[in-house]
Amino acid sequence: MSIFQHAVVLFLVTLPAAAQLPAFEKITLKPARSADPRNMRVQVLPNGDLIANAVPVITLLSYAYDVPSNPSPRLSLLPDWTIGEKYDIEAKAPANTITASSKDSEAQSRIKQMIRQLLTDHFRLLMGVEDKRMSVYALSVSSSGPKLQKSAITTKDCVFDTAPEGCHTFVIGFGHPLNAKAISMDDLAHYIENWTDLPVVNRTALTGLFTVNTEGWLPMRLPPPPPNTTGDVNFSNLPTVFKVLGKIGLDLRRQEAILPVYTVRRIERPAAN
Repeated sequence: MSIFQHAVVLFLVTLPAAAQLPAFEKITLKPARSADPRNMRVQVLPNGDLIANAVPVITLLSYAYDVPSNPSPRLSLLPDWTIGEKYDIEAKAPANTITASSKDSEAQSRIKQMIRQLLTDHFRLLMGVEDKRMSVYALSVSSSGPKLQKSAITTKDCVFDTAPEGCHTFVIGFGHPLNAKAISMDDLAHYIENWTDLPVVNRTALTGLFTVNTEGWLPMRLPPPPPNTTGDVNFSNLPTVFKVLGKIGLDLRRQEAILPVYTVRRIERPAAN
């Protein structure tokens, strides 16, 4: 391994305004009118506008930085309020943030950068990042080929929406079944990483959006239980994620990869506006 591979690269993921990072033009941010998790929804409209109801900060961080929302070695521990406190946010995107010619990956990247800037400006987020070599699961196509159905939802119709009928999101269920109307392979890798014992990276080379519908699977790890609960749920009768993915023509293979590991150096409650 070269000296460059051994080197530790550490920098702060914040830049001065002069860097002209993409940013929302107008942002309204208030404590959520309802803290009921059933009311939580994050929606990015086709023009790039952001509408978030009853959303915790961890959800914004997870989407903007492509890290699990459950505790992960790829993201440092966060203050409890970033998980428990909810916010309502409306953010207006500049004109032509997303155009008819924008690819899905370009639109996603631009919105994520804008949400990072929102976190910096309104939550005073100061994020450190270090690239580290680690063991991962590589999501790949099995030798028998993929058994996936193309989604009826196009990338131009939906940028991101956590509603059950939305895109780039999964419907929550027992054992985390892979139920979704329109997800990419990056979305799939990001989702299952919440319950696997290693990070997951997409190595399928499959593009576009897919509809998936599988049974639940036995999690390799669990997040801490909610307050005032034991968290004792019996998943032992469920198949492994390897078997569930195999039924749709996908594999998880252990490999080595270099991934960013994020450290939150500062984050503060916002002032409502």
